[in-house]
Amino acid sequence: MPSKKSPSKTPAKTVGAKKAAHATTTTPPIATPAAIAPVEAAAAAHQETFDTVLQAGTQAATKGYEQAIALAQEQVEKASETLFKRYDEAASFGKDNVDACVTCSTVFVKGVESMSKELMSLAQSTVEINVATTKALFGAKTVRELIDLQTEFSRSRFDSLVAESARLTELSMALANETIEPIQARMNATVEKLMKPVAA
Repeated sequence: MPSKKSPSKTPAKTVGAKKAAHATTTTPPIATPAAIAPVEAAAAAHQETFDTVLQAGTQAATKGYEQAIALAQEQVEKASETLFKRYDEAASFGKDNVDACVTCSTVFVKGVESMSKELMSLAQSTVEINVATTKALFGAKTVRELIDLQTEFSRSRFDSLVAESARLTELSMALANETIEPIQARMNATVEKLMKPVAA
């Protein structure tokens, strides 16, 4: 005889358990206003802190930017002032150098003019001496007198040549010293300026 099973008891328990499990998983818990209040207060406090930090950061960044701009402007002004000062010094220095070159040229031209006058004077005196000696040689009556006149003329011309050379050498040295003096002064000033430490 077939045995009877009670099929209704077992499946009923399983269906009820499934419904209960389904009900707990799909239905979200209901939040009450008392539970939401602390979360909203915390969110508001965090928002206020965030706004304060953001505002402080913005103010600090703005202040830092303004300080950086002010510092940059100050550095540019100092650099410009130094640059213009250096430019003025260089322009003045260059003008002094040009003035020294003009002075050298003037002294050299005057010295050459003086030497030219001296050479002309020497040439004129030489021509006069040669004319006088030639007249004396043509007026000689004997050969001995002619030889003596020629010997005396040669000796006097040699002595005159030595004296004239010494005079021209003296004039040349004086001209060279006077001409180089302004340039030498500018060179000394340049070396002194370069050796002097740069003022901060």
